[in-house]
Amino acid sequence: MRSNVTAAFADHWPEYLSEALSLGIFMLSASIVAVALEYPASWVRIAIDNAAVRRALAGIAMGLTAIALILSPWGKRSGAHMNPSVTLAFASVGKIAPWDAVFYVVAQTLGGVAGMQLASRWIGPPLASRAVNYVVTQPGPSGWPAALGAEFLISGVLMSAVLWVSNSRFSRWTPYCAGALVATYIFVAAPISGMSMNPARTFGSGVAAQSFPALWIYFVGPPLGMLTAAQVYRAIPGFRRVYCAKLHHDNPARCIFRCAYHEKEQI
Repeated sequence: MRSNVTAAFADHWPEYLSEALSLGIFMLSASIVAVALEYPASWVRIAIDNAAVRRALAGIAMGLTAIALILSPWGKRSGAHMNPSVTLAFASVGKIAPWDAVFYVVAQTLGGVAGMQLASRWIGPPLASRAVNYVVTQPGPSGWPAALGAEFLISGVLMSAVLWVSNSRFSRWTPYCAGALVATYIFVAAPISGMSMNPARTFGSGVAAQSFPALWIYFVGPPLGMLTAAQVYRAIPGFRRVYCAKLHHDNPARCIFRCAYHEKEQI
């Protein structure tokens, strides 16, 4: 008889691989966008001198990347968490089996590291330049308290939005709400915290840069924010039911979660 860990990996490895691939592509996209907008020799950087405009463009690009990944075949299959904080929040409300949660977090971490290693080899010195620095996330001039607070807040709001929308009759809009928040946060929160929301994303950049400025902030703030949001959601009358852990469920891909999505459709 197979152990729980062996059975989980043997049965669900395509979902784990999808998570790794999704975050790896996200990191590659973030690297390309950052080099295009911030590397001093880039024609885009030369043409657009306003830092706020460049940050807005970065937000739009990464918001669209997030939407595309959620709606991609592998995003539809795995649920497109791409973030240990999201996975842990769904696990805290009982929608993910323990070993699936463990393997999701491992896959996301490896995907973030692999994506940045690929970006480093493909893009080369521009990614390592001082202006880009492997898209490392770090506290802004206001210091670690502001960065920690920002990461907690934006992560909590994102998870709240995902839960409210995905468990309502507007569930098909979940990818677009998540993408819009990512775009907004890059514009608003990047100067404060670097806008991570994602321990695996921050760790992947840190490995590539061989630098981990205030890493603990991004290992504490985002998970705590999303876990808090999940528990608050369940405590609010009328918003207590979480049907599934997928961000996009209306598709033919199998679901490995403790899923009640079709039950929602009948209500």
